[in-house]
Amino acid sequence: MADRSVHLVGSYPAPTVEEAMAVAMRTAGARLRTLADGEVGERRDWVAHIIEKLREHPDVELVSDGGYTSYDDQPVFKVRKGHRLAGDSLELGHAARAEESYEAFSGLRAQHGLDGVAFQVGIPSDLDIALFSFGPAGAFRRRGAFRAALVREISEIAAWAGDDGVFQIECPAELVMIASAPPPLRPALARMLARPLMRLVTAAPPGSRFGVHLCVGDLQNRALRHLSDTGPIAAFAKALVRAWPRDRRLEFLHLPFASGDRPAPADARFYLPLRKLRGTPAGPRIVAGLVHESQSLADQRVVLGLVEAAVGRVVDVGPSCGLGRRTPEVAQTVLSRAVAIADSR
Repeated sequence: MADRSVHLVGSYPAPTVEEAMAVAMRTAGARLRTLADGEVGERRDWVAHIIEKLREHPDVELVSDGGYTSYDDQPVFKVRKGHRLAGDSLELGHAARAEESYEAFSGLRAQHGLDGVAFQVGIPSDLDIALFSFGPAGAFRRRGAFRAALVREISEIAAWAGDDGVFQIECPAELVMIASAPPPLRPALARMLARPLMRLVTAAPPGSRFGVHLCVGDLQNRALRHLSDTGPIAAFAKALVRAWPRDRRLEFLHLPFASGDRPAPADARFYLPLRKLRGTPAGPRIVAGLVHESQSLADQRVVLGLVEAAVGRVVDVGPSCGLGRRTPEVAQTVLSRAVAIADSR
């Protein structure tokens, strides 16, 4: 049996964080290395709750409204004339929610005898929050305020979590931008987008633990972009590894092969660009985001084989994004299937 772990990105369809974490621990158990709190309630839709708080921000005004039914139906804001948006005026909520959930996590971990499982905290990139709040025109101008707020919250969490906390940096906008560029330009663009992410990483104390969740979006369980092959994923993953500071631990790269309601392609050609990752060190671990409810277990084992053949090593497995946009029944199916795939020989 291969030594594969199961990785859950973040959200899970449960009424409480306690129930979300308990389901994961009961089902995946010792296959888990890290576990988020399930990002329940308003957090199920990733950064939407952060964007909604801007409606009441004194320095911001609404340009156009939206209800998050699609990528074209989202509110867009701008900074009021004569005002400035400062990081210390933004409360994103990651630190407060993490501290609230950690006690429940610790109790459940002890109850299930999973001492080796660390507490995972999802951190969206500053560019992603800025893009989905201020639109393409304002994203790069406003990302600095969100970066300052994220840096503050990462530092707060690191102060009490120590080595028991793992930060998962989440960056769909960056991957979609790379995928949208002509293939010859992708490596340079990937390097350009990877460098600013390191400012979030270096905000944590030396030795802090990190992973990165590459994503193509999952609003209403729909991807923002479907990839024709894994070239953009390989370019961004390679750029991240090269840019990563030596005194912070990059423990995993979660790579999306399924996308929203579409399962991962069972076509070897799709995964050939992943060969470019063979030169990366033995760590970080690669998590194959291939587990999906609409594809047979046999086909997903085929996909697993294609991924491992391309990267030249055993990989961990999980869904391509958080499960909060699925029903509880579908989420349980995906979680159970992830365990079965991890157990593949």
